[in-house]
This record gives sequence, structure tokens and C-alpha cells, in this order.
Amino acid sequence: MEEYLKRERIIIMGAAGRDFHQFNTLFRDNPSYEVVAFTATQIPFIANRVYPKELSGKLYPKGIKIYDEAELPRLIKRLKADACSLAYSDLPYQTVMEKSSLVNACGADFVLFNPEAQMLRSTKPVIAICAVRTGSGKSPTTRYVSRLLRDNGVRTVIIRHPMPYGDLKEQAVQRFATLKDLVKYKTTIEEREDYEPHIKNGFIVYSGVDYERILRKAEKEADLVIWDGGNNDMPFIKPDLMITVVDPLRAGNEVSYYPGEVCARAADVLLVNKVNSASADEITTVKRNLERINGKAKMILADSAVSVDNPSLVKGSSALLVEDGPTITHGNMRFGAATVAAKKYGVSRVADAKRYATGTIKDTFAKYPALDKELPAMGYSAKQIRDLEATVNKADCDIVLSATPTNLRNIINSNKPIVQVSYEIRPHGKEFDSLIEKFVRARVK
Repeated sequence: MEEYLKRERIIIMGAAGRDFHQFNTLFRDNPSYEVVAFTATQIPFIANRVYPKELSGKLYPKGIKIYDEAELPRLIKRLKADACSLAYSDLPYQTVMEKSSLVNACGADFVLFNPEAQMLRSTKPVIAICAVRTGSGKSPTTRYVSRLLRDNGVRTVIIRHPMPYGDLKEQAVQRFATLKDLVKYKTTIEEREDYEPHIKNGFIVYSGVDYERILRKAEKEADLVIWDGGNNDMPFIKPDLMITVVDPLRAGNEVSYYPGEVCARAADVLLVNKVNSASADEITTVKRNLERINGKAKMILADSAVSVDNPSLVKGSSALLVEDGPTITHGNMRFGAATVAAKKYGVSRVADAKRYATGTIKDTFAKYPALDKELPAMGYSAKQIRDLEATVNKADCDIVLSATPTNLRNIINSNKPIVQVSYEIRPHGKEFDSLIEKFVRARVK
């Protein structure tokens, strides 16, 4: 009888996003399982915390400890784990199988749980915007779609993929309606990059940890909900229309990264972004791969239009290029929007960011050796923001060309002018707009 009552012991491998949602939807009140630990990786400073008892439920009166993923082999043995669940995103298939091999060699099962089983059901129509890689253009696509919906008279609320890097209990449900809310919730630079542009466009953004509560609050303010995805994760809410953004500058990644290929296969619309920067061969490769794995989806081509807020400062100047952090770190982009803007607007010389890197920023360059001249806008802690500021101020250049979507002027004190780079999608033709408008007529009451 005891054998039948034994709870399966699970370690959830995460990065402060899918891991907590997976626990909430599959395990929190499930007596068949016991989650004995979370592990954390990919994002700095998120290990050595506790998933609090206020969120973990009656089966976990002490909460659940979060360890660094480097401790996984020891944890499997010490905690007698039966299985390890991979619950984070933007991983090449080689890495996924290396983790599987490690877990299996330590005597545990390696599990990829069905993402649809973790999807919440909404009472309102849902458009999900996902991607095959981080940095593909989800956020500008969300901005485009949300403005189009507003133009069609639809009250739209955006629910953003989680980034709870602070006090998890305080971050259970976050509502961002004004820029002051970014200060209220002590947001990191990465959070600001994704929330600030939507707020400036007049939209309410929800995020946090407990997405059941988040969704029910958002539904009260909306005719339609947009799921704005993170990395290349699948949506947490069951979509009525799923748009997956594809990046031809990383052609082939759409069929070699997890769970990006899942997003591509599940899409109703495949939006191939950045075609104005990609080669004909790259675009052909992406289109061929997408047609092979999801020929039923509507394929849309789009440009990524880059602009700056003060072009007169750029031409002929030397510049330090600052990019969205995740895009050029674990996103592996070989260049970002700041590089495009530097070429377009006539920068005379690009400063070598690695040469001036300080403290934790220097550590980031060591962790991602492919980084060179571009500076990732890392700001996951107060110290890291100070190190970012010191790096910027040490750089020998005339201006800072910043392509992080948040306003860097409000975060650091720079000793040189900061020119803001913006980028927006420009779908080819009218098919994409017509598709969204048709969806509104059919689904929004």
C-alpha cells in the first residue's frame, strides 16, 4: 500500500519563469508529486531564494528552496529525486540532451511536460505572441498588434511572460499602468525593457508569478488579452490566435532550439521579421524550414525599421553600442539594433565595449565570449547597474547609442550623450492587418 501512496519526487529546472508557472499549474495541490527543489540558471542573482509558502500551498508549509543549477547532480542524490523537469527556454537541442544525459546518469528521469497542460483558459479572446528565439521581435510585434487593436476599438490588456527576480511574494501579481509602477515594483533593466514601451503607448501590463490570479484581474479590464511571450517559451494562456516571430538572422534556429520549434509548429501565423537585414539565402532557409514543419500557418514577411531620436548627434561620431541584454547574451545574436543604427546613421568609430567592462559586466563578457564591441544592458541588481554605468563612463567615445527599449537616461548617469535607438516591425502589404481585423470581427463581442 505504501508503494502506491509514494509521491514522485521532482526537481524543477528553471530560470524564474516557466518553472514557477509549471509548479502552480501541475504540482502545487497535487498529492501525487513532491517538488523537492527548484534550480535556477541563465539569469544572474536568482538562485539561493525560497519559493515562499504563501505561493506554494498547503503541501509545502516551508516553501521550496531554489538552488543554482550547477548543484543539480548533488541535489538529485541528496534529495532522492525521481525526475527532473526542464522548465526554461531558448536552449539549443545539444544543450537539452546534455542536460538529459546528466540527469539520467545521476539516476533520475528527464521530463519535458506538455506546455498545453499548463495553459490557463481565459474568458476573453487571447492573442499570443511568441518566437523561435529571444530577440526575434516579439515586443515590437506586440506593440504593433496592440495599437492595431486599439485603432479597432478593442480594449486590450497585455500579460507579459514572468521576470520575478526579486521578492516572489511581493511579485505574485504586478499591474503596470504608469511609469511610476516600474519604480514601485523595483524592476530590473530587463523588466523595464519589456514593460516601459507598452506603458508609454497607453496599455496596462500585468506580470508576476501567479498567472491564474493575474489572468482573472486582467480579464476585468479587457475585451481581449495579448500574451507577450518571453525568450522562445510557449504561452501560459491558451491562445485563440498564436503568432510566432521568426528571425532569419539566425536561420536554422527555428528547427534547432527548444521550445522555439514547438512555438513554430503550434503557430497560426508565422511572422518572419528583419527581412530588410537578412540575406536572400537566410530568408529562403527560414521559409523552407517553416513550410516543412507548419505548412498550414499563414506566413507574413516584415521589416524591422530602425530609427534614432537625435540623428544629428550620430553622424561622424564615435559611439558605444548598447543592446538589449538577453538578445546578445544567451540569445546569441551576432549584432543588434544599435549596430544597424550605427551603420545607417554614419557612426565613424565603434568603441570596444569589452575593453571598458567593469565588475559584473566584465563577468558577463567572460561568460559570453562571443560578445565584443556591443555592450549588453545588464541590470539585474543595483550593483550591476552601477557596473553598467561605470563601463559606459569609462568608454572612449562621443556618444552612447542605446538600443535597449527602456530609456537608459533614467537609469544611469552618463558622462556623454545617450541617443535612443528604436525599432518597430513593418509587415509587408496589408495581409497581417487584415488577419487581425478579421479575428476581432469574429471573436470580440
